[in-house]
Amino acid sequence: MTRTPIALAALLSATTAAAQPAAPDGSAPAANDTTPAAAATDTVRAGAKQAEKAGEAGRKSGTAAKSMVPAIKMQYFRAYDQRGLNVFETPKRDTVTYDGFQLQWGAAFTQQFQGLGHSNTATPRMVNNVNQNQLIQVGHGFNNAVANLYVNAQLAPGIRVAMTSYLSARHHNETWVKDGYLQIDASPIDFAPLNTLMNYVTVKAGHFEINYGDVHFRRTDNGHSLYNPLVGNYIMDAFTTQVGGEVYLRGRGRLEGAFAMGGITNGEVRGMTLNAQRRSPAYLTKVGVDRQLSPALRVRLTGSTFAQARAANQTLYSGDRAGSRYYNVLENTTATEAANFTSGALNPQFNEMHATVINPFVKFRGLELFGNFERARGKQATETARREFTQTAVEGTYRFLGDRLFVSSRYNTVGGRPMGFAQDVSIDRTQFGGGWFINKLILLKGEWVNQRYDDFPAADIRNGGKFNGFVVEGSVSF
Repeated sequence: MTRTPIALAALLSATTAAAQPAAPDGSAPAANDTTPAAAATDTVRAGAKQAEKAGEAGRKSGTAAKSMVPAIKMQYFRAYDQRGLNVFETPKRDTVTYDGFQLQWGAAFTQQFQGLGHSNTATPRMVNNVNQNQLIQVGHGFNNAVANLYVNAQLAPGIRVAMTSYLSARHHNETWVKDGYLQIDASPIDFAPLNTLMNYVTVKAGHFEINYGDVHFRRTDNGHSLYNPLVGNYIMDAFTTQVGGEVYLRGRGRLEGAFAMGGITNGEVRGMTLNAQRRSPAYLTKVGVDRQLSPALRVRLTGSTFAQARAANQTLYSGDRAGSRYYNVLENTTATEAANFTSGALNPQFNEMHATVINPFVKFRGLELFGNFERARGKQATETARREFTQTAVEGTYRFLGDRLFVSSRYNTVGGRPMGFAQDVSIDRTQFGGGWFINKLILLKGEWVNQRYDDFPAADIRNGGKFNGFVVEGSVSF
């Protein structure tokens, strides 16, 4: 696809002013409500008052105040721009009043400039006179632009449908649908017991991004890179879309901020009716609490599980069909951008699996601390013994100057035994970066990354492997 949208964004960056906050409709949060959703509601309502004052001043002076962010028309919705930062599950308290059927479009574009180098110490492995362990030459340059398209429709009070398409991706040059699902936060029937129940319950059904762990709320999703404070995603990337349903129970009163989720899916990125004997349902659970303890301090802690007895192609760690953010690293001379789209990542290759992850998150003023402590155990149908992988990541981000600027760092390490290996291996990655929100829709960021591979066999291309360097990204999301 063309790079024109990103190029225009970069060209206009020097003269773009800060975004004005949106002014959505909605009622005030409950008294003594200390949830992040309520705090966000207070912030939005304060912004609405500022916008109203600015509009009144504009009317008096003969000029009209103009918003630089799109109005949010959907209920129980996470904004795609800067307003969606540090939003995890969509809030149960809403700031949008139902006003009939609504259709809202959105999009996200990302353009990269990559300056990475790589090396290894693997022994030559010749196939048809070609050394399969010789690394492809990489240099500095632009990667192809990637883009997402979002369509959301409000179908009834508290009921909406969402669809995401990848217009262009590293792995797919053609446009294709990533996911589509129905989210229900209000009873479709005006029946008092159901109305009361839906004050606590959210239902999601369709083909959607499953809610395993919290990392998928902070990662780059193809053209949408604004939520990620750095460039690369995790080494073992727990991100996938699957077919099924999730049910959420939200706390109220003394349990405000607490939630529990249970889900069941097909465990694979595609629907399939063949080879039923090789498949079983996948089960998801998640529990957590998210509290705004004071105006300055927010604390969140969640735990998630994923379990599947068998699958033809289990995709929890291989469901990112868009591709890695690091192009061509540790790939051989026959590699292509599309075919070798998982550069720098690791797939444990489990079809029978049980995975658990704990994610703490603390935000104190401009400082954000996030952690990921994960364990996955399983095997392929042809294996007799189960293997295990562990992943640890710690991340710190500091935002300042009204959240316009930020710096961030992350340490990510993975250890375990790949399929067919006689010993465990490890990979560790260090990232440092920062960014500038030119306004709430436009972000310029970059990072320096260093990744090392240890204990891989001499005949494996990753033996003694490493890559390092910088990547710069420009992104637009609305």
